[in-house]
Amino acid sequence: MLNIIWPAFIAISFIYALVSGNIENASNGIFESCEAAVELTITFFGTICLWNGIIAICKETSLMSKLSKFLKPVINFLFPELKRNNQAKEEISMNIIANLLGLGNAATPLGLKAMETMQKENTKKDTLSNAMAMFIVLNTASLQLIPTNVIAIRSSLGSSAPSNIILQVWVASIIAATVGICATKIFMKKF
Repeated sequence: MLNIIWPAFIAISFIYALVSGNIENASNGIFESCEAAVELTITFFGTICLWNGIIAICKETSLMSKLSKFLKPVINFLFPELKRNNQAKEEISMNIIANLLGLGNAATPLGLKAMETMQKENTKKDTLSNAMAMFIVLNTASLQLIPTNVIAIRSSLGSSAPSNIILQVWVASIIAATVGICATKIFMKKF
């Protein structure tokens, strides 16, 4: 659907610029946007490399297993049907840790791996299991202690205090996670 909407927006914008005589402004906007996109990509690339490296180091040390043990009661409560699937619980723990650190882009491969592991035990391959639904809700809410991506975006756009949004991110992500978890638990019982 988005592959239809975005080209339509671009075409409408270009036609409007042509009709209104603002084609030069549209051209300048295109080049300025391209420059900003490249700068933002470079900023993200550095941030992602840093945190992917830290996660790789954590995997090789005992830190990741200690963090997973710390999260075990939470994982067991949120994912009761995964009691015997230690691999899925460890992958979910790693994803949650990456999200807590604000590594949305670095957490994605970990999340995909966890979903793949859960899908292997899913009896209905065309329907999400309860654990998979809860995992999607957790990823969408994305509890973050350090909103790295948002800070990187604010920094690349010239914010004088890019980390001043941490408290607001905490409040918003805690509320989103709480509502999402409660709703998912309620719907799991009904369906």
